[in-house]
Amino acid sequence: MIGRISGKLIEKQPPEVLIDVNGVGYEISLPMTCFYELPKLGDVVAVYTHFIVREDAHLLFGFVSKERRSLFRELIKANGVGPKLALAILSGMSASQFVHCVHHADSSTLVKIPGVGKKTAERLVLEMKDKLKDWGNDLLTPFSDEAVLGPSENPTVANLPADDAIAALVALGYKTTQAQNAVKKVTKPAMNAETIIKEALKSMM
Repeated sequence: MIGRISGKLIEKQPPEVLIDVNGVGYEISLPMTCFYELPKLGDVVAVYTHFIVREDAHLLFGFVSKERRSLFRELIKANGVGPKLALAILSGMSASQFVHCVHHADSSTLVKIPGVGKKTAERLVLEMKDKLKDWGNDLLTPFSDEAVLGPSENPTVANLPADDAIAALVALGYKTTQAQNAVKKVTKPAMNAETIIKEALKSMM
């Protein structure tokens, strides 16, 4: 099991990053709520990871705190929730917001997440209620206290921020037209892809 990775952050393509560890690059998918807290390219980053082995792929998912990784692990244990849907849930809302939805049986907010229908939302609330009964709002521990800063880099950006934002939203399960409309609605001059994604997700919730 790969539980934690620390190395130089060399690529950021939401929702994935590439981290160089002694010459070996690890591709890791992060929920956008964790992605926003990453340092700049060239800095050293440490993320807690969950490793999934399939016949056709080895998948790494990253989180900025053990608590958020634990929540991801609880989510993928739920009936009908795979890692992609869990990633979408934790991208569309913070961990504390999800816990709040469960504590208050707020399935109407959960159905706004792509892939979460009414039955799935109701089942999530029911299944997660006991598992999360002791979870509070301590899930937003900032990542920055674990980062070790290194030399910065100035990579060449191939795509426009809006294009990157649309691609990220589609990867999270949103329909292309839905992603395009949300990005168009919130995009302003000088906004980077991460900010556009954040605002687009907020507009759809």
